[in-house]
Amino acid sequence: MKNLALFDLDHTLLPIDSDYEWGEFLVRTGAVDEGEFRRANDAFFAQYQAGTLDPVEYLEFALGTLARFPRRELDAMHGQFMHEVIRPAIRPRARELVQRHADQGDLVAIITATNRFITEPIAREFGVEHLIAAMPETDAHGNLTGKLLGAHTSGPGKVTHMHAWLDQLGQPFDAFERSHFYSDSHNDIPLLSVVSHPVATNPNAALTKHATALGWPLLHLFND
Repeated sequence: MKNLALFDLDHTLLPIDSDYEWGEFLVRTGAVDEGEFRRANDAFFAQYQAGTLDPVEYLEFALGTLARFPRRELDAMHGQFMHEVIRPAIRPRARELVQRHADQGDLVAIITATNRFITEPIAREFGVEHLIAAMPETDAHGNLTGKLLGAHTSGPGKVTHMHAWLDQLGQPFDAFERSHFYSDSHNDIPLLSVVSHPVATNPNAALTKHATALGWPLLHLFND
């Protein structure tokens, strides 16, 4: 493969934040206490938007919530979440962008700070085999323990995890002729700065300013 195509997920391929919407789904279905959960979830989401989120602190909160439920129940809940929230939110232009890179024979991956339980079915929905995401620990029965395995996958962590993943595939990063990364957030500037073709996709204000100063292309997938 000559080219690499990496995609952030929330607000990049999706016009929503899947992690936040999962929390809203849990509240709506009565799976968690609305007042307690919404206060915490809203606070973490505001921190993310402001660029002040502690990723490990948030993941421990999110994974702790998941650990309350047996895996079979979680999987059934996620199926409902995909049907009610995720599939209706996916826009054709986002699907087409991913498919275009796949049709070109590029190595395609989604790389996200959101945990793998939430994002793996979404990656499959986009037809993407490779997913780099925060990894929840599971017990011998496949139930989530509430703990994080390894390091988080946000900010500079995306660069570290990308290199580790490519090394596992036997395809070092510098072997690609072109490398693309699509992201909406200034939190992803470390990885955007590493690839040969960064694309500020549905960018927030901070990334728009940074990308414009450096002459990076701006892409808006959700305007129509």
